[in-house]
This record gives sequence, structure tokens and C-alpha cells, in this order.
Amino acid sequence: MPKSVRSGLRTLFLSTALLGMAAQTVSAQAVDDDAGQGLNLPKDVTIFGKNDPNVRKATAIVNGRIITGTDVDQRLALIITANGGKVSAEEKDRLRVQVLRNLIDETLQIQEAAANDIKIDPAEVNQSYERVAANFRKSPPQFDQYLREQGSAAASIKRQIEGELAWSRLLRRNIQPFVNVSEDEVKSVVDRLNAAKGSDEVRISEIYLSSTPENREQIAANARNIIEQIKQGGSFAAYARQFSEASTAVVGGDLGWVRPTQLPTELAQAATELQVGQLAGPIETVGGLSIIYVMDKRKVLTADPRDSLLSLKQLSVLFPAGTTKEAASQKAAAFAAAVKEIKGCGQANEIGARVGADVVDNDNVKLRDLPPQLQDILVNLQVGESTPPFGSINDGVRVLVVCGRDEPASANAPNPEQIQAQLEEERVNKRARIYLRDLRRDAVIEYN
Repeated sequence: MPKSVRSGLRTLFLSTALLGMAAQTVSAQAVDDDAGQGLNLPKDVTIFGKNDPNVRKATAIVNGRIITGTDVDQRLALIITANGGKVSAEEKDRLRVQVLRNLIDETLQIQEAAANDIKIDPAEVNQSYERVAANFRKSPPQFDQYLREQGSAAASIKRQIEGELAWSRLLRRNIQPFVNVSEDEVKSVVDRLNAAKGSDEVRISEIYLSSTPENREQIAANARNIIEQIKQGGSFAAYARQFSEASTAVVGGDLGWVRPTQLPTELAQAATELQVGQLAGPIETVGGLSIIYVMDKRKVLTADPRDSLLSLKQLSVLFPAGTTKEAASQKAAAFAAAVKEIKGCGQANEIGARVGADVVDNDNVKLRDLPPQLQDILVNLQVGESTPPFGSINDGVRVLVVCGRDEPASANAPNPEQIQAQLEEERVNKRARIYLRDLRRDAVIEYN
């Protein structure tokens, strides 16, 4: 399958932060009256001295644990690599500030886990690292070399893995046991789902950024920059994994399948209006701002044809290196004319050989896992029919022939265990944000 069709995995990062400013007079902005009176702040503030985080050395000591400039550089290199190196010099400066903040939070999480006698076995970290390497189709030694070539190191990813495992285990010990969801609450959700059969359901991902009235404009600016970077090709899951303050960050912000009525009003409206593959934000929510991305849509408790399993035959013709756009177009046109003759999968191999195409069989392909453009075509094709040619100069031109289709079974009744787990996750998520906020507040952090 071409790059545009294969499911990619980019597990790393990206975002921005506002910069500090040199000595200048700043007008007070819409500060809450009670807060201002409590602090007795002047209306006009003059900053004496320079406080520019892009000029000072980006290191910190967090409760005695040193975060070096190398730590920041290596994590920043992962971000740049994950986004194809398309990061401006100005963006790098802003990213460096945000990376340092993330490393501080990561350090606090690991320290708090250790204080609660939670130790992460290096073997467990290495197993997770091997899975990451496998996603890049590399062995761990090959992945080590790849990271060094990008200016990073295996230690940087392993440190992040350790932080995620430690924090997750800490939440399971200190928060999750004290989160209760009653049978009546679960039954209420089940009843609502049954009553909503046939209504819309969405699968969305979220990046949540906490804010206060004082820093809301700064956080909103950060969110807008994240949106812009994603629109330019950045990975939503990568941003969520690195910068979302919700517990779903470890799964790329994926909230799973929800009905709009289960979401806060502000998010529900956006999720309903968006099409699959679109994002919206920043959206003001309680305690912060959210960016949401619609991954998929379906009908509640209704069989969806996009859950069909397909047996496909792929015919592909690659273009030699240096092929011009005109030459590629001519070859693609000849290929398109040839595949029009296909009358079922029985002829696909013969015609493929005639035009010099590679032929590959793909069984048990879930229609929903294919790119939206192909889903829209394949959902209406009968066995023996083929898609129009698609591809690019780099990936070649391809067609898919439908050789078989297993229709989805009728949707099952709502699963009470899954519903209970979702409700518990939401409550753990809220308490986790408070937990991390308190760790920041009590930490001793020295900046160099």
C-alpha cells in the first residue's frame, strides 16, 4: 500500500509556548478583580531585568534531579524528526521552552512514583522500546542508530516511557481505587444508549490544556499554534501524547466512541458539526481549552457497512526515479485503461502481468481502517469491481479490486463493563490533573 494508505505511526511530539519579554512596561489585562485586590498589584507593571527563556541556558534542577541541556536537545530532536524536520528557527526556540516544561512534569511524575515505592523495571521499559522500534520497522540497535542520526538518543525515549509507566501505575494505586462508579450510573448510561439506537456516535481525540483566567490568552495562543502545525501535516496523536494534560495523552488523546450528548456542550457541538478527519479549537471548557479531532463516525448500536471485512487484490505500477509528471500521467492513463477491462479478481493477475503491475492479495482488510477517500469508494463497490487508479509519482499508481466482502454482524447491546471503565477513566483523569498541579506547586525547581 502507498504511504498515503498505510497506517503510519509517529509516536513523538510538537507544540509551542509564549516567550518571556525583556524590560518593558506592560498594561494589566482583564485580571479578575478579586485576584487583583488580593495581590494588591499595580495597574501598570514595569519589568526590571531580562527574563528571556530563549536566551538563558535551558536547564533546571527539579527536587535535586538535573535536567541538562542535552536532555532538552534530544527531546527537541524527536519533535523535529516526527514532523519531517519542517520546523522554523523561531518555532524551535518556542518548542525548547515547552520541552523543558514537559521534562519537568515528567521528572515530577517519576519522583512521585518513586516516593510511593513504585519502581519501573528496566526490562519493562526495554520491551516498550522494542515495540516502538518495531513500529518503525527497525530492530532496537537499528533504531538506536536512527535516533543518533537525528540528534537524539534511545535514552530520551526510554525516559519518556518510564515516566508514562510510572505515572500510570501511580494513578492506579493512589487514585483509581478511590474512584467509584455505581451500578445505577452504568445502568443509566445503558438505558440512554438503548434509547439512542440509530443516533450518531463519534470517535474523537482531544488535546486538553489547562488554563486560568490570567493565562488563558497565552494558552489559547499555544493551542492555535498547535492547530496550525497539525494542519501543516503534524500528527495529532503526537501532539496529544506530548502536551495534552488529560490522562488520554498516553493513547494519543483517543477518547474512544462517544455520543455527542456524553460530551460537554461546547465539545458536543463541534463534534457534531465536524466531518471525519477535521479538527476544531481552541474550545473553551471548564478549567481550560480543548482541541478535538474527529477520527470516525457511526450510528449507535447499528451495524455499519464500514465495519465490513474485505478481501482485496492490489495492482500497482511504480515509476522509476526521475520520472516527470507528464511521463507519470501517461503511464497512469495507460494503466487506468487496462484495469477497466478487469471483470472480477479472476482476470486481475492476467491483466496485471500484461501491464507489468505487481499484484498482491490482501485478506481480512477492515474497511474502516482504510483512508476515508478509499472508504467512500469501496463501501459502494460489489465483488469483482475495482477502484479508480490512485497514488502519486513517489508511490506509483494503484487500483484495488474487491474479491470478497464479509458484512458486519448486527451491533451488540452496550457493554456495561466498557461503560463502567469509561466513566472511571473520566474521573481518574480529572483527579490526575489536580495531582500533577499539586506536585508542581510543591516542587523545588532551580533554573540555570
